[in-house]
Amino acid sequence: MRIRSCLTALSLLGGVALAGLTAPAASAAACSDIDVVAARGTFEPGTLGLIVGDPVYSALQRKLTGKNLSSYRVNYPADLSLTSAAQGNADVVNHVKSQAAACPNQRFVLVGYSQGANVVDNSIGVSSAGAVVGSPIVATIPAALEPRVAAVLLFGNPIRALGKSVTGAYQSRTVDFCAQGDPICQNGGGDVLAHLGYTANAEAAAVFAAGRI
Repeated sequence: MRIRSCLTALSLLGGVALAGLTAPAASAAACSDIDVVAARGTFEPGTLGLIVGDPVYSALQRKLTGKNLSSYRVNYPADLSLTSAAQGNADVVNHVKSQAAACPNQRFVLVGYSQGANVVDNSIGVSSAGAVVGSPIVATIPAALEPRVAAVLLFGNPIRALGKSVTGAYQSRTVDFCAQGDPICQNGGGDVLAHLGYTANAEAAAVFAAGRI
């Protein structure tokens, strides 16, 4: 029930929080230095995501002043359908592969919030099957491109509630925020509002990413 309340709150956010919002424009870039690939949460409004993607991208722009940044909004439903996360997983991998082929010097920052964290988990080879709005892996970023992923920024990651986390090649480049009491990422968590507060972590996430670029 708490989990459904979280997802419902995200859907309501779309109707009340967009007036007057100025969000960074998403663009599948030509050949920027850093391409920020953002997978929004379930029903999350905003360009890259009102709660996480947009504020993180803005924070990265402030931190990486010597770099040219672009952004990509992952093309997937971000709804409660059984194939939603899988569609996002496929789109992330296809986007990274096509950008990497077109731009040999481009690097990537992957950002995922809530269901979007499942999307990113799957894309780097960590299955979100069994997690809230998760899915089995349908595609992974090729090993040859793994070094070009500079940082992975995750928020309210549902696999955390299963006792899982990012391991392997991406572990040292991953920061995974789970707020105390967030029922999406903390087994037994009961604070629905905790899942909606990750904007507060945008600056810390940007600092982490900047240290790895």
